[in-house]
Amino acid sequence: MSNELVINVRPYQTRVALVENGIIVELYIERKTGQDYVGNIYRGRVVRVLPGMQAAFVDIGLDRTAFLYVADVHKDLSDLEKMMLRDGREEGEAEQEPDFGYGSDRQQMQLSIEDLLHEGQDIMVQVAKEPFGTKGARVTGHISLAGRHLVLMPTVNHIGISRRIEDRPERERLKSLMQEIRPSEVGFIVRTVSEDATREKLKSEMDFLIKLYASIQAKMERGSNLGILYRELSISLRAVRDLFTNEVDRLIIDSQDEYNNIMDFIATFAPGLASSVELYAGKEPIFDAFGLEMDISRAMEKKIWLKSGGYIVIESTEALTAIDVNTGSYVGARNLEETILKTNLEAVKEIAYQLRFRNLGGIIVIDFIDMEKIVNREKVFSSLKEALSKDRAKSNVLHMSDLGLIEMTRKRSRANLNSLLTEQCPYCEGRSFVRSKKTVCYEIFVEIEKESAALQQENQLYLTVNPKVEEMLREEEQESVFDLENRTGKRIIIVSNKEFHLEQYDISV
Repeated sequence: MSNELVINVRPYQTRVALVENGIIVELYIERKTGQDYVGNIYRGRVVRVLPGMQAAFVDIGLDRTAFLYVADVHKDLSDLEKMMLRDGREEGEAEQEPDFGYGSDRQQMQLSIEDLLHEGQDIMVQVAKEPFGTKGARVTGHISLAGRHLVLMPTVNHIGISRRIEDRPERERLKSLMQEIRPSEVGFIVRTVSEDATREKLKSEMDFLIKLYASIQAKMERGSNLGILYRELSISLRAVRDLFTNEVDRLIIDSQDEYNNIMDFIATFAPGLASSVELYAGKEPIFDAFGLEMDISRAMEKKIWLKSGGYIVIESTEALTAIDVNTGSYVGARNLEETILKTNLEAVKEIAYQLRFRNLGGIIVIDFIDMEKIVNREKVFSSLKEALSKDRAKSNVLHMSDLGLIEMTRKRSRANLNSLLTEQCPYCEGRSFVRSKKTVCYEIFVEIEKESAALQQENQLYLTVNPKVEEMLREEEQESVFDLENRTGKRIIIVSNKEFHLEQYDISV
């Protein structure tokens, strides 16, 4: 089956699905709320320098101040990944040491944040990570501008070639070509789609990116107000730029206006793709026609069943994401170790898929079913590494521990799918549970005993509760209510209020 990009455009949101062999593997959603920041470039103002954290808070005109770490002001030479990767872009191979414009003396790289920034200073920064939860955006002072074939890094003297270009002669050709045509002291990443690209094509895009950066610099120098200097492309055009590679056979979109925008973009940067773009004209909504809506609804479920009868459970917390593997109803055919190994290997494929589809990032701990044989543990570890190789996001996987745990990290630059599609439950306030009705009843009994001592002159009390708690008080806990009335000497009148939360109650006279 083919690989496709399916784009659904509506006035309130745009959704982009990367579909591989009929299965949605990546989903990008942009809602018309102005909350999409990654890639945007801002004039910011340092509002606080934190020597103890070697970081600074920068006001870029958003609700929360952005966070700027010292490494993003003055780069560590060994940290090429942070320098070259943002938002899942291709990885460049460091074949020469970059020059960040601070000289070659390593001693200079020890500068602290207070040596580089001061409060009230205006600086140009780019959003590298979206605001997440209570945290503001993560920004960097090392700007990068992505085209279809190249990524310009004006603050870095480095040429990187995408690791996905595996042909050694082609890598050497591209590197030699870039060294010839690029201006001095400017860095570039050559992206995967540049394989077999001509000198003229690369030079044309290079000139465009350099002019674009020059215009952003001019804005920075002319103005004084905080705010945006450059806005990243719309999600539809980013999909063409970043996802429409040689591995994708066609792009289907259901909006005439966006179709026209894409065709204009392609005419400039990739005219050979024009025949692979289609305007969807079906009556059925495009995501329904491709069977994608059901997959998206399942992305919010914690339990995912495996074909064998086993299952995995995904739980995200503030600190990390925990994934638990269970055999479920699968009992195997031969012995226990073989049953466990088969379940773990099946879970590996599903876990790699769910991480990519749900865009889960940060620290991830996977609790596989315990295996006695070391060779089986290595099989599971190797299978996970291989399954993650197709993921555009950078990951780092540690070997399985004696407890059957695999710890890993996955690069996170935007909100995960669950946080984008859901919000905290207003009833349980995000706890995922509420007190049981029995617990609420017993808390009420304790409270009535405390209050009755202060209300000795009163002969009766009114107790207002949720209808489900009232039902329990009148039935299962009826004897307990009679006993409480006898001990306090007060008649308890139970009143039901359907507006009350399950845990809410009121005692009055």
